[in-house]
Amino acid sequence: MRPVAEREEVTIPARSLVVREPWASLIVGGRKTWEIRRYPTRVRGRIGIVSGRGLIGTVRLVEVLGPFTVGELLRHVEKHLAPEEVLREYAGGSELYAWVLEEPEEFPEPFQVERPRGPRTWVTEAQVRRTTPP
Repeated sequence: MRPVAEREEVTIPARSLVVREPWASLIVGGRKTWEIRRYPTRVRGRIGIVSGRGLIGTVRLVEVLGPFTVGELLRHVEKHLAPEEVLREYAGGSELYAWVLEEPEEFPEPFQVERPRGPRTWVTEAQVRRTTPP
């Protein structure tokens, strides 16, 4: 993990993935290298990681593996860190995909994100506030 020194130096990615805690912090901290999702994505490159605290860092999405059964994913728990019961509940009987993440960068302070109501997987650069309100 490489911390980002100054807010002014930060490049906000075009899109950022919404991830629940504690998983979001584990990703930008470099401990979680697979994000488990119900579907694949064609997105590749540097993406942001958004949690309930805001945009907390970035990571490079390099590939998508799968589909996997929960049993297959349990052989890679050191990469995704999800316990069996969490994987089974999330999967709901379906197969899952591993989004492979590299080069995490954690921001010293989160950026505020304007998130629309309802479930969202991605937020755009336009939804991230660069400065703190007065």
